[in-house]
Amino acid sequence: MAAGYEKLTFPGAGGELLAARLDSPIGKPRAYALFAHCFTCTKDIYAASRIAAGLAAEGIAVLRFDFTGLGASEGEFANTNFSSNVADLVKAADFLRETREAPKILIGHSLGGAAVLAAARSVPEALAVATIGAPSEPSHVAHLFQDAKPDIEARGEAEVLLAGRPFRIKKQFLDDISERNLTESVSSLKKALIVFHSPIDQTVGIENAAAIFSAAKHPRSFVSLDTADHLVSKKSDAAYIATVLSAWATRYLGEAEAVGVDLKAQSGTVVVRETGEGKFTQAIATEFYPLRADEPKSYGGDESGATPYDLLLSGLGACTSMTIRLYADRKGWPLDQVEVTLSHNKIHAEDCADCETKSGRLDLVERQVRVSGDLSDEQRSRLLEIADKCPVHRTLESEVIVRTSLV
Repeated sequence: MAAGYEKLTFPGAGGELLAARLDSPIGKPRAYALFAHCFTCTKDIYAASRIAAGLAAEGIAVLRFDFTGLGASEGEFANTNFSSNVADLVKAADFLRETREAPKILIGHSLGGAAVLAAARSVPEALAVATIGAPSEPSHVAHLFQDAKPDIEARGEAEVLLAGRPFRIKKQFLDDISERNLTESVSSLKKALIVFHSPIDQTVGIENAAAIFSAAKHPRSFVSLDTADHLVSKKSDAAYIATVLSAWATRYLGEAEAVGVDLKAQSGTVVVRETGEGKFTQAIATEFYPLRADEPKSYGGDESGATPYDLLLSGLGACTSMTIRLYADRKGWPLDQVEVTLSHNKIHAEDCADCETKSGRLDLVERQVRVSGDLSDEQRSRLLEIADKCPVHRTLESEVIVRTSLV
């Protein structure tokens, strides 16, 4: 589980601002990795987010971003091609080099895997490259719009449906992928390579992994993903990739010590320690999961983690949702999903008609609960009442004693 993340932007190869996310571990990262997503996907696809979180838990920070014209990035997708994606990757590596440190690991999923193989020679600091379900040549994606190829050739462009969404594909895209040859890039990689691929991948066949592996020189490794699908949509498969990748990369990264990674908490306790990275940055350990806290830049922080009040509201929101779910399941009600939105503000006591305190300022937590499903009005009203019965809610509204001692 990633200890913290930052939303970032940087200029792509064409000058457009690209939206990015940096998942970071507790303390100083052992290394930085750069992740390239699949064709027409975004940085937030499940495989990317889960693998990034898994690597962050192992001490490796991961930058993932939306290619030009996709997700939250600026630009027009129709004007992009495989070469522009490779150029965006190089700009992402430049951004990391200038603001943190250059990536030592390049990771690519599907066509993003082909892109990192092509971009690797332009990132000299990278020591290791990983591909996941990658085609051996970028021209492999042409089959996705084979039916539209005559229109593209005749009119210069056509609209095609990819994963249920319309995309405009121009002839220059077809020309670009047909002219690219990855064999030379793979054979002259001069970096450690690990190839992840599923033998039952129906989108990019296993023969692509064999071609990449055969073209590569040692050190090279192959890992079968067994029953995984192309998008690595199962949590267990994504977690497996992160675990194996982290262990494999250690051989090339070394065992750099990360501040705060050794932070442990016993059952029923939470431990908080300064990381030394910023003015307010805190490493937080629960019994099983690491967290991270910081303050906004407007307060002198680095915005590298949730604020203390974010964490407080998160606890109340999670408890509220869990309590509602438990009650609905016990009743056998058709509750599909619970969503809780919370905010915290200070108000004047005199503005609160039903508060016991009549002077000074009070803390006001506003909570909005949204439940979806084929529920009656009576069931919805009852679930709203149950929201007030969650244990954290009761704790916040009861008399709370905090005893502090110096150790």
